[in-house]
Amino acid sequence: MTTDARLRALVAVADTGSVHVAAGRLVISDSAVSAAIAALTREVGVPLVERAGRGLRLTPSGRTYAGYARAILGLHDEALAAARGDADPEHGRVRVAAVTTAAEHIVPPLLATFRDRHPGVDVSLEVGPSDHVWELLASWGVDLVIAGRPPRPLDAAVRAVRPNTLVVVGPSSMAGTSDALRATWLMRETGSGTRATCEALLAALDADPPTLTLGSNGAVVAGSIAGLGVSLVSRDAVIRPLASGDLVELSVPQTPMARPWHAVTRPRASAVAELLVAHLLAPDGPSGGW
Repeated sequence: MTTDARLRALVAVADTGSVHVAAGRLVISDSAVSAAIAALTREVGVPLVERAGRGLRLTPSGRTYAGYARAILGLHDEALAAARGDADPEHGRVRVAAVTTAAEHIVPPLLATFRDRHPGVDVSLEVGPSDHVWELLASWGVDLVIAGRPPRPLDAAVRAVRPNTLVVVGPSSMAGTSDALRATWLMRETGSGTRATCEALLAALDADPPTLTLGSNGAVVAGSIAGLGVSLVSRDAVIRPLASGDLVELSVPQTPMARPWHAVTRPRASAVAELLVAHLLAPDGPSGGW
């Protein structure tokens, strides 16, 4: 088994906590995964995994090594894609990651029109909270991220910025009231940039309302419409329910809040990623304010 395959086996075990599930993901035998982990352990010279109940977990050394393994594999995949894409960008690959709100409301028209103009490009999209998408960029797992401001000290290049406003919304029954800080606040999942901003806002206002975590942008918006509580969301996500009257914008100090979208690559982007950035910024493209 090659070093590349061994590293992929370790990462799969790290992700799944199971040799059997990792083998299924990689479409190889359980014994091949076990042999790969054993070979890496001999090479590194310290235990990388240990038993945890009926499964496996990485040792502290294993977690450290797996982090480097992800970066090595991501960089290798990027190198292959970049070499092939530089030779023929119109038949290359571009991997995009976006936070949930952007993926639901900003990214689809961008990718649809890009695919119309560049049908030979292989495009993929991964969606997750902000900490996840930035980790993907840092470990060379994607070529372009659309999210809020990139964290420091991430080695990245901001290629475009689009206005984004966060507003507090609630059910239509709350129109004209000033009870937002006493209502239940619907929260995004841990790792969400919007959740972190909401928590910071409530702390700044010295407010401690009851909260309910719903775990996705769509669930938070639907929960507000249903009357579960109020939420801090991107105005992009609630244009229609605000226009229909299903939601109302509520007056809360320090809101609305400007939190622009950022399109971000690593400093040296592939030729195919440059095609997507150029499409994003094209005067006749799906600028939407970029």
